[in-house]
Amino acid sequence: MSEELNKNSYSADSIQALEGMEHVRKRPSMYIGDIGVRGLHHLVYEVIDNSIDEAMAGHCEKIDVFINEDNSLTVRDDGRGIPVDMHKKEGVSALEVVMTKIGAGGKFDKDSYKVSGGLHGVGVSVVNALSKHLKATVYRDGKIWEQEYEFGKAIYPVRLIGESSERGTEVTFWADDSIFHTEIIFNYDTLSARLRELSYLNKGLIISITDYRNKDDEGAFINETFKSEKGLVEFIEYLDGTRERLTSGVISMEGDKGGIPVEVAMVYNTSYNENLHSYVNNINTHEGGTHLAGFRRGLTTTLKKYADSSGMLDKLKFDIAGDDFREGLTAIISVKVAEPQFEGQTKTKLGNKEVTAAVSQAVSEMLTNYLEENPNDARIIVQKVILAAQARHAARKAREMVQRKSVLSIGGLPGKLSDCSETDPSMCEIFLVEGDSAGGTAKQGRDRNFQAILPLRGKILNVEKAMQHKVFENEEIKNMFTALGVSIGTEEDSKALNIEKLRYHKVVIMCDADVDGSHIATLILTFFFRYMRELIEGGHIFIATPPLYLVKKGQKKEYAWDDNQRDMIVQKMGGGALIQRYKGLGEMNAEQLWDTTMNPEFRTLRQITIDNLTEADRVFSMLMGDEVPPRREFIEKNAVYAKIDA
Repeated sequence: MSEELNKNSYSADSIQALEGMEHVRKRPSMYIGDIGVRGLHHLVYEVIDNSIDEAMAGHCEKIDVFINEDNSLTVRDDGRGIPVDMHKKEGVSALEVVMTKIGAGGKFDKDSYKVSGGLHGVGVSVVNALSKHLKATVYRDGKIWEQEYEFGKAIYPVRLIGESSERGTEVTFWADDSIFHTEIIFNYDTLSARLRELSYLNKGLIISITDYRNKDDEGAFINETFKSEKGLVEFIEYLDGTRERLTSGVISMEGDKGGIPVEVAMVYNTSYNENLHSYVNNINTHEGGTHLAGFRRGLTTTLKKYADSSGMLDKLKFDIAGDDFREGLTAIISVKVAEPQFEGQTKTKLGNKEVTAAVSQAVSEMLTNYLEENPNDARIIVQKVILAAQARHAARKAREMVQRKSVLSIGGLPGKLSDCSETDPSMCEIFLVEGDSAGGTAKQGRDRNFQAILPLRGKILNVEKAMQHKVFENEEIKNMFTALGVSIGTEEDSKALNIEKLRYHKVVIMCDADVDGSHIATLILTFFFRYMRELIEGGHIFIATPPLYLVKKGQKKEYAWDDNQRDMIVQKMGGGALIQRYKGLGEMNAEQLWDTTMNPEFRTLRQITIDNLTEADRVFSMLMGDEVPPRREFIEKNAVYAKIDA
């Protein structure tokens, strides 16, 4: 018994300092990815990860996140509290070691944490290093302790400030604005989406977020609390809520395979997209890895075996491919690994080989039981697979036509494209412009040296509701593929995209600043998200922001991008100002379009990024799917203003 108690003790001796952290402030991107908006929010995730680790170890039931009025941020948990006793090796409090030494934390002591997320002890010390001020408060053993830091260094030794029956850790930090190339403003929706995700991945854990900067209609601070009782099953229901489901229920399992906890939930829907989301110790592994390979293997072999034995494939004249089994599938795979090995550029690809067999076995057992117990669902799934195989063969011909067109047409480029003279892709940009009229104005107003124009005719195909071969047959989409110079995936991996020959490193969507223009922009973004996601992830996709108003008085003229800006300009100019409302790009002449929207010196481009892949997937399926009520609710919540024509 005493040996067991000793194993589970969490004290200063559990904290191991691996190395110093002199490089953090000089090279922050090495530790948090970038020093823009994404990196800023990554600081929050690193603090939360410490609390999540306490929850995974069974010592924390609640985590509270507060965005404070001054844009500092607080994370509070009810875990054991970071140890404050003296660290023998370092000669200071264990709390100070955790906060000021990179690679210091209980995660390296296997008796303290079996599994953990975050950056393996890098997290909270890096947050401290990149903050101009940080305050840590520990509630432990009936007492309250605190320590404050500036730019990663302790201002004073850990001090006792009171007594309390509570337990846990509270961290408040003020991000250093000299480090980040963005305004220090935390986005509530971005943080809320991540916390919701974490609640699904850690069922039973209560996570709340409060925004002290904003109040709702009733005067209360904006607040949400997340708690999931069914874990990934609820996650699937949330992600797939706007799609039409094929099966009667969510197929799920949770268990331990070879010492690896595995949790899987999946459902088939009527869409033509494959949406697989994988996690290791709560980290979203965007690049997949061995757990995803295991899922695909288990799914394909089990469904293939069932389909063969059912006799439904007897009349099929060609083989079923792996892609066919995953069309219209939404699935989440979550594994907990004691010592995860990550590969890939962004370190989000799992490399542990033992995980493949564990997940494959788990999925195989889960599916075998489900198919036997639900014969009607089983037939519906196999019929979906057969239709996918037939569509794949049609898509192969369509892809070949796209490739052939790019080879045979003059210069491999669509006739409507007005190309630029610069040949270095990193210097080139292409504007995807709504309609021939606006396209003509843009051609006249552009700088021909580095700006290309591709007019698109009206609203492009909604790829969310179209079979793959219909996508590749669409003329506007074929033009985008050939103009950009990217090659389409093979039959074996139809979504793989080769962007090595991308001809423009800036792809700018330029549509009218009205409801129709927004719809067209969303259609184009949906296409990029589903078929050219690598371009978004590479930071190549942008949205132009044409002005809404021209305000003139005498020789003075100024442009306004929203109603507030317009009113301020009118007030500044005084009475008699004339206001012109631009209904479309075609209403501007070439010079005006260049001055406001295309000139790199004065324009504003909004870069499209994916902060949360699962949330992006859900939003695109909702906006472009068949279900109207959730789309209306989303628009009402997020629209700043909207002028709807009767």
